Amino acid sequence: MIVLNRYGSLALVALLAACGGSGTPDTAADGRAVPLSSNAADATTASDASTLAAAPASPSGSEPSSAALARAAVERRSKLYIVEMVQAPVVAYAGGVAGLKATKPAKGSKIDPLDPAVVQYGDFLVGQHDAKLRSVGGRKAYSYRYAFNGFAAELTATQVAKLQSDKQVAAVTADEINKLSTVSTPAFLGLNAPGGLWSQLSGNADGSPISSRGPNSAGAGEGIVVGIIDSGIWPENPSFSDRDADGKLVFQQLPGWHGKCVPGEAFNASDCNQKLITARYYTEGFGGSAALKSAFPYEFISARAADGHGVHTAGTAAGNFGVAASADGIALGRISGMAPRARVAVYKVCWGVGEGGCPTSDSVAAIDQAVADGVDVLNFSISGTSTNFRDPVEIAFLFAADAGVFVAASAGNSGPGAATVAHPSPWLTSVAASTHDRVYQGTVTLGNGSVYTGASLTGPVGPAPLVNASAVGLAGKAAPDVALCFLNALDPAKVAGKIVVCERGVNARTEKSAEVKRAGGVGMILVNTNVNSLNADLHPVPTVHLAVPARAPVQAYAATAGATARLSQGVLAPTGTVNAPLMAAFSSRGPLRAGDGNLLKPDITAPGVDVLAAYSPAEAGRNFDFLSGTSMSSPHIAGLAALMKQRHPTWAPMAIKSALMTTAYQTVKSGPNAGAAFGGPFDFGAGHVDINKAVNPGLVFDAGFNDWLGFLCGTQLPASFCTGTGVPVLQPSDLNVPSIAIGALAGTQSVKRTVRNVSGQTATFTAAVSGVSGVGVVVSPASFTLSPGASTTVTVSFTTTTAVLNAYATGAITWTSDKGHGVRIPVVARPVALAAPVAVSGTGAPISYPVSFGYTGSFSATARGLALAAVTPGTVQQDPDQTFDVGDPTGTVAIPVTIPAGTTYARIALFDADVAAGSDMDLYVYQGATPIGISAGGTSAEEVNLSYGTPTAAAVNLTVYVHGWGLPAGSSPFKLNVWTLGTAAAGNLDVTAPSTATLGTMGTITLTPSPALAAGRYLGSVVYGGSPGLPAPTIVRIDK
Repeated sequence: MIVLNRYGSLALVALLAACGGSGTPDTAADGRAVPLSSNAADATTASDASTLAAAPASPSGSEPSSAALARAAVERRSKLYIVEMVQAPVVAYAGGVAGLKATKPAKGSKIDPLDPAVVQYGDFLVGQHDAKLRSVGGRKAYSYRYAFNGFAAELTATQVAKLQSDKQVAAVTADEINKLSTVSTPAFLGLNAPGGLWSQLSGNADGSPISSRGPNSAGAGEGIVVGIIDSGIWPENPSFSDRDADGKLVFQQLPGWHGKCVPGEAFNASDCNQKLITARYYTEGFGGSAALKSAFPYEFISARAADGHGVHTAGTAAGNFGVAASADGIALGRISGMAPRARVAVYKVCWGVGEGGCPTSDSVAAIDQAVADGVDVLNFSISGTSTNFRDPVEIAFLFAADAGVFVAASAGNSGPGAATVAHPSPWLTSVAASTHDRVYQGTVTLGNGSVYTGASLTGPVGPAPLVNASAVGLAGKAAPDVALCFLNALDPAKVAGKIVVCERGVNARTEKSAEVKRAGGVGMILVNTNVNSLNADLHPVPTVHLAVPARAPVQAYAATAGATARLSQGVLAPTGTVNAPLMAAFSSRGPLRAGDGNLLKPDITAPGVDVLAAYSPAEAGRNFDFLSGTSMSSPHIAGLAALMKQRHPTWAPMAIKSALMTTAYQTVKSGPNAGAAFGGPFDFGAGHVDINKAVNPGLVFDAGFNDWLGFLCGTQLPASFCTGTGVPVLQPSDLNVPSIAIGALAGTQSVKRTVRNVSGQTATFTAAVSGVSGVGVVVSPASFTLSPGASTTVTVSFTTTTAVLNAYATGAITWTSDKGHGVRIPVVARPVALAAPVAVSGTGAPISYPVSFGYTGSFSATARGLALAAVTPGTVQQDPDQTFDVGDPTGTVAIPVTIPAGTTYARIALFDADVAAGSDMDLYVYQGATPIGISAGGTSAEEVNLSYGTPTAAAVNLTVYVHGWGLPAGSSPFKLNVWTLGTAAAGNLDVTAPSTATLGTMGTITLTPSPALAAGRYLGSVVYGGSPGLPAPTIVRIDK
């Protein structure tokens, strides 16, 4: 049975405020933390995020536990909405309200939440929130005022509809539950090298304080605050102590800090210190403290971490230097965060170990407060949107960046598939994950003499009998569960005393070895089933993790009679024998789905595989652990940005981002393949961070609020929104970022970039283009000379020559200076034969739209349709638990729909105009027992599109379910609209188009509906011909 819950579905996301000047931890977990959005979890302890994780199932034949029922109740609680108001938040308010002074801080300054002007304007905003909520009703959960102007509240569908139509409201978004996405990495990054950034900032390679070296030399990260929005903290961990090994206080009070430590369960205000200077927690996204405790009884309703994810990210970014780490009796050496003298401020928004998540409403509250507290850097190792620049979290980060806060966010763990990268916004830094050179290895020696090397941190075992998990399962257990070594899947009578071969995937890697131990096994061989990372986890039985090529021979031998194996002790691989960095297979890839591919993401990569850092003993009994995921790479960049902020205190966040990107490298740094490329722009953006070069990048590509607003108007906001406020609309490829992406290069296109000389000396920079095969790239001027602090604008022109159409050409532009700087930006461009809109609409008058040609030759544009909608009326009742279940007819109407043979495109839709006011219905489309389309927005304007390409050979029978998710009246009528298009024109749509195409030119297509069309809703399409590789038809919608 398929049960779909709409918790966290996105409601209407409307306009960004005109005057404006969620998630899960991102760990690469085997089934541990997976978001309810399209992006899989980014960070994990010994686990793989490849599928959407449901709540743990009850044992066969048993009743659900009370905790499970409580969790289900929390999951059904889907009426919390985030309401964004149109006025600027505190950090962007430049004045204009009578009697209220401007609160926007000067460049390089922070807001003071105690300043009377800030207090007065903040109170004014909260008063507006309360008044607006009183006008419609509802319970307020949060007011946001500093980095986001709005509130979170429990609302009915009717209340949502009223707010959406209110001119003072910019957007109403349903709350969303997101998921959580080092001993050697400082050395691998060169921080402690002679002349490295630690020594530059402190005079000492270890980053320890030497105050006589000057104001920027008091230690690596001194005076900088790194905010961690995550799952909490374990304050007793020595990574967060303010004292040295002798108990001497080595951190002093930080002037001007406004944060505080909020007491709670097992957490006193005194648990903070002069290193850990803030600890707050947020519970409203899950319904408050009581609901959380009922759902997750093991949780601490405080900033204390039950899930060690947040402890790990905090330690990676800013943990103390030289902390002795050990786990399971193994001494693991001394560890350090990237900015060991930085202070740590913790904001707990993620709840439940793997089974919970991180509500957007709580995350926005945390961002809002962190900016008010005065953080310099924020790390967000939590999953998020892949498509929506106007998501509340992304908008809160926009205002945070405008206030001078650098934001690092995990790019996601949904790789290696294309177009999976999360956190698309240009005002933050999206971080991919790659390996480093400190690897623990062990060997598997089979009884037939074959030897395989893999990842291992555990002790030796064997020789012992060897079996495949698939052969030793308990009776009645599903074969896939047995092969994956699920809990309670193995038969102790068959496993005792044996080494078991388990397959990777779905459940946590350490859960598999725990099951082997439970069943009496003495060791485990973990085999990858597809290309993925190798992880040296802390397993409860000796374990070696092997790559895909070893799977087949190991399993084949294990299936033979008398098979045996011996596992060696895991040891550090010899220096220089490991290729690093390499991209982690789980790391999410580009191209970006948002903005039509005209922005490159991810931005950069950093270590994110087997990273050792502080941890919560509440979860695994360890104070330190190895984790993998983009959750681990993101805090590396956050910590490095803290060092950059310390070194260049006047630089804006985008200047720091630019410096990190333009100095990155793209080849293997160490190992047998040193010098070989380890990926491309869609894998790692600009490349792997090289912090010692980033300190002196030569040039920076900077951007600010008006640039971002112009970018939004060129992507997801109406152009009139910017023109009405005097902000130029930007073509997205023209945003001044240190990369260039063109999602559809039709012949020719030029983009502009502005650079500023930050080298401190006059220098001449000369451009050189590499790669971008089949596309001519010209940089003008080819060279320029800039004095310190001066800026200039360059134009980069692209022309398709011999490139393959509809495939990306990638490369780079590097400006080399006569003073030794190399400033490199990645370039991606996808040549196309034709650039045309995906869809156009009208009311019966002629419609004209432009097209761009990427070839020379004949051209045609012909109509399909117009087809009048087939309408099926009905009435649906309110679903009491607001959860769609295909097996539960309550609150659902099932309608059979037949798609006729010869169909190329079909659309199934509902309209707000056809339902009772304030109603929120959803659509679910099934072919047999398989769901093939879902539309579950915040109103009843729902639409599922089915593109068949070639005409269907036979009729396709579907079942469309209309679900009554939120019906203020208890029931509502509806009209289900269905359109099907074949290959023929209906004679009611005339198309006028050029008959020839010329490379690099534009043409106009005009569509004229027949004046004889009767009133109704029509659908058609325009099909293009004349060249291979032309885009899909443009869909035409006519409402007459």
